[in-house]
Amino acid sequence: MAIADVRAQRTDVAALSLREALAQLAFRLDGRLLIPGEPDFDASRAAWNLAVEQHPAAVVIARSTADVVRTVETARDYGLAVAPQATGHNAAPLAADHGLADAILLRTHELREVEVDAEARIARVEPGAQWGDVVAAVAPYGLTALAGSSHDVGVVGYTLGGGVSWLARSHGLAANHVVAIEVVTADGALRRVDAEHEPELFWALRGGGGDFAVVTALEFRLHDVADVVAGMLLFPAERAEEVLQAWRAWTEDVPDSVMSVGRVLHLPPLPDLPPFLSGRSVVVVEAVIQEAPERADELLAPLRALGAELDTVHPQPTAELLALHMDPPEPSPAFGDGMTLRELTPEAVRAFVGAVGADSGTALMTIELRHLGGRLRPEAARDAAASFDLPEPGATAGFDAAYLVFAGGMAIPGTGDALASSLGRLFAVIEPWRAEVEYLNFAEHRRDPARLFGDRLDRLRAVKRAVDPTGVIRSNHPVR
Repeated sequence: MAIADVRAQRTDVAALSLREALAQLAFRLDGRLLIPGEPDFDASRAAWNLAVEQHPAAVVIARSTADVVRTVETARDYGLAVAPQATGHNAAPLAADHGLADAILLRTHELREVEVDAEARIARVEPGAQWGDVVAAVAPYGLTALAGSSHDVGVVGYTLGGGVSWLARSHGLAANHVVAIEVVTADGALRRVDAEHEPELFWALRGGGGDFAVVTALEFRLHDVADVVAGMLLFPAERAEEVLQAWRAWTEDVPDSVMSVGRVLHLPPLPDLPPFLSGRSVVVVEAVIQEAPERADELLAPLRALGAELDTVHPQPTAELLALHMDPPEPSPAFGDGMTLRELTPEAVRAFVGAVGADSGTALMTIELRHLGGRLRPEAARDAAASFDLPEPGATAGFDAAYLVFAGGMAIPGTGDALASSLGRLFAVIEPWRAEVEYLNFAEHRRDPARLFGDRLDRLRAVKRAVDPTGVIRSNHPVR
């Protein structure tokens, strides 16, 4: 038999063996396994960003922790990877360069149970839980979680990447309010890790991303913040530099009880948008203030003196914050990315507005500057841990940066080049103020891991080698 024939035979046997393995796995699952060509396969592999194409070897829709264990065991035994995914946010780096061709995409979105221990102020969530699920569960107790900016953001992915909430300047990153994590590691073992049990893995999971194990449950601290003063001030986009310069100066002196965003929006005429936004370009300041209404009014006075066209700031329960940022309520095709800035000078604001303002011709729809500082500074993270009776901070304690940038647009056919050009122009003009280390959750394209983890990378890689030496677990931002 010719050498080529032998190789082909071995390939056929391996393919048959894999098909048999997947068939056996499907039989053992409480949930479902789908392979390419089956009727529901395309829907099951879809990411939140509909412009992202994921092409895994198979998809498992888990309905139990046992399904997670069985999937990891099968992948380990047959030389495949497992890519856990709930909502599919930030999937583009994972899907790039056929990154899923040898992987089982493990969808956990049906595992959404939320348990609340109001007395201990602890929530336990399954891996498919979204922030809307958590907020609905904790609000009746007058408690607040350090939630994302929209109801449909997945709790686990957001938290593993750090988690910048509307209370972040006063409370720090959501990742550092986690008290325990249940995971399935690459050897198929179900483990519960915390500050006393496998502390290195616990450290890595809190801000180091999802590259270390499949999370099956998170437990995190809740907070007695039932109400805030929050809303937005809206102005025509022609006033973007005036407004954002004033906002920049305002952020230099506000207390840590204030979290805010300066944002430019270029919105198409969509029927789902309110009339004051549909088909318009505007600049807005979104703010959340943990103060009495009278004190909030004092703090907001310099911005209100600008004469906003619309002012929605009012006392409200923290549950309403999920709607403040006006994120799209359903999956949609998009193109965007993020950056961190070490500072925001008047020159930086001028460059920012020149790239995305009313006369810029940008194809981007939403371009934001998010104020950091406070207990988001790494040196303040330990103070936050002590204040809230939390473990020592995890892999991402905070940011050596003063502001976050995120920009994106709707990736409809024919817009790709314009979006890429507009995003590239923005990042080029604000590059002089760029911080050294970026934010994983805002990194929508592949990065050198050193850009995400800096001097923590060697320690994270040591954890990866210890718990997953053959690379069974695959994440959107791997550490190696």
